Amino acid sequence: MRRIRQSFEEQMEKLEQRLLEMGAFVEDMLEKAVRALTEHDVELAREVIRADDTADDMDMEIEQHCMRLLALQQPMSRDLRIIGTVMKVIADVERIGDYSVDIARTAIKLADTAYFKPLVDIPKMAELVRSMLREALEALVRHDLQLVHQVIEEDEQVDEMWSRLLEELEQIMQEHPEVVPQAASLLLVARYLERIADHVVNVAERVDYMETGELTVLAPSHRSDYDTSAQQGSSGEDQ
Repeated sequence: MRRIRQSFEEQMEKLEQRLLEMGAFVEDMLEKAVRALTEHDVELAREVIRADDTADDMDMEIEQHCMRLLALQQPMSRDLRIIGTVMKVIADVERIGDYSVDIARTAIKLADTAYFKPLVDIPKMAELVRSMLREALEALVRHDLQLVHQVIEEDEQVDEMWSRLLEELEQIMQEHPEVVPQAASLLLVARYLERIADHVVNVAERVDYMETGELTVLAPSHRSDYDTSAQQGSSGEDQ
C-alpha cells in the first residue's frame, strides 16, 4: 500500500511539473507576442502563432495524465481537489495562449504602421500579467495562499492600468480620428491583457479552493460579476 501511495505521489509531482512547464511555455508566448507588437517583428509574431499547437498538445497531455490518475489510482479527497484544480487550471492557461496568439496577430496587422506614441503601458501591463501567472502556478505547487492573495492584489493593479489606458485611448481617438484604427487595435490588445489577468485570477481562486476546500470569489472584479449574475438569475426565477 505504501509503495502504491509513493507511486501516486510521484505521478502527482510529475503532473505539477508538467503544469509548470506549460505555464512557462505560455508565458513565453505572451512575452514574444508583446515584443513582436512593440518591435514590429512579424516573424516573432508568427512564431507565437505556430506555438499555439504545442500549447494545445500540452493541455491535452496534462488532461490525459489527470484522467489516468483518476482511473488507475485511488485518490483521497484532497488529491481529488488537486487533480480537479489542475484540470481547471490548464483550461485557463490554454486560453492565455489563445490571447497571446490574438496579440501576435495584431502585431502582424500593425507591423507596417508607425505608432502614434511609444508603447509603454501595454508592455508594463504584460509584464505584470506574466508575473501574476508565474505566482499563481507557484502557489499551486507550493500550496501557498500568500501568493494567491498577492495575485489578487496585482489583478487590481491591472484593472487600474486597463481603465487608465481605455480613458487615454478613447480621448486620443476623439481628438485624432486619423489614428482610430490603430488605437482601436491597441485598445483590443490591452483588453486581451486584462482578460488574461482574469484567467490568472481563476487559477489563483482554484488554488485557494484546493487548499481550503471552499470555492470563494476572491477578486473584487470577479465578485461584482458574480453578484450581477446572481441578481439576473434571481430575476429570472421570480419571473
